[in-house]
Amino acid sequence: MKVMVIGGGGREHAIVKKLKENETVTELYCLPGNGGIAGDATCVPIGATDLEGILSFAKERQIDYAVVTPDDPLALGAVDRLEAAGIPCFGPNQKAAIIESSKVFAKDLMKRYGIPTARYESFDDMEKALAYLQSAPMPTVVKADGLALGKGVIIAETLPEAEAAVRSMMADHRFGKSGDRVVIEEFLEGPEISVLSFTDGRTLVPMVSSMDHKRAGEGDTGLNTGGMGTIAPNPCYTPAVARRCMEEIFLPTIRAMSAEGRPFKGCLYFGLMLTKDGPKVIEYNCRFGDPETQVVLPLLKTDLLTVMRAVTDERLADCPVEFSTDAAACVIMASKGYPGSYEKGCPITIPADLDAELFVAGAKEQNGHLVTSGGRVLGVTATAATLPEALERAYAAVKQIHFDNAYYRRDIGKRALAAKEG
Repeated sequence: MKVMVIGGGGREHAIVKKLKENETVTELYCLPGNGGIAGDATCVPIGATDLEGILSFAKERQIDYAVVTPDDPLALGAVDRLEAAGIPCFGPNQKAAIIESSKVFAKDLMKRYGIPTARYESFDDMEKALAYLQSAPMPTVVKADGLALGKGVIIAETLPEAEAAVRSMMADHRFGKSGDRVVIEEFLEGPEISVLSFTDGRTLVPMVSSMDHKRAGEGDTGLNTGGMGTIAPNPCYTPAVARRCMEEIFLPTIRAMSAEGRPFKGCLYFGLMLTKDGPKVIEYNCRFGDPETQVVLPLLKTDLLTVMRAVTDERLADCPVEFSTDAAACVIMASKGYPGSYEKGCPITIPADLDAELFVAGAKEQNGHLVTSGGRVLGVTATAATLPEALERAYAAVKQIHFDNAYYRRDIGKRALAAKEG
């Protein structure tokens, strides 16, 4: 079976490694992939948003199955194009991907169907948005409506900060057209929980819960990033919380999407906050999260390709999905300066006997060696019977990997351990 994965980051590396375990996979491609993924799949230098190039390659190589993972190609309709050419896919079509590509759509959907989320208002007029802020409680959250590489959300502590956030999006076009509309919403407090799920539009199977660490600095300080590390399972996601999420959020969401004529098939990500009033949705993603995937998939015991094909064929209800009861921890090794400017081209030294799983995000091959090429460079993941053991193994591995200007947070999992003890 010839399988093609669209994307080129740490998330895609985790997916490629899992798909590689299926013995029916005879050829595995990643478009565009990266220097690390090249060790597990054939990388093809076609960009994830080059839909014409992707389609031509899929036809030429007679691809049997495609996995579209990043948000941009999903929002552009990559699945629609491939399926129209007779190539079955894992991932939502363009109509369903709007649940992530438009925050206004997502918030309005939740309001219409009574799905718990933060109170909000949306604006396409900057002066009206600024006027609304005059009476809005602080802190508040300002979000660009469209896709912004996971960085289109600003938590404003004060009115001047909120005004600056609106102007940066709507006047300065910091996120391009994604900021032409903004959502201003209530600031929620409580532990954050990430839950990825498999869904075929009717059945929904949650994966192991996780806890992301978005801020660049230790103690959850500094700028928001794409994620500096993650752990699974999330101790705040108790069986009682899980039941409530299924009844009040997960199933109502897929039913709402179907009712809107936008049935969702693929991986639906729920970004949740456990408030004093119960779990509420912070955001939806229409795909696997990054770096959550790097701790969730190593715990998946069922064959990933089998599950994905069951989603595509709308027979998820007949496909048992099993996860390990172990814990997993992923520490992101980044280039110093990320998410701002940073140096590239630094050689990476990795020991051959590394006692952890390595997911390559921002590295390329140069003269037979890996060198840094992005902000987030590596995801170092370890699994163990307990979270403290998994964290110890992950950090021990991190200390054995070297590249100039390497930076990583030393407190990944600290909040989770404190919550567990509490």
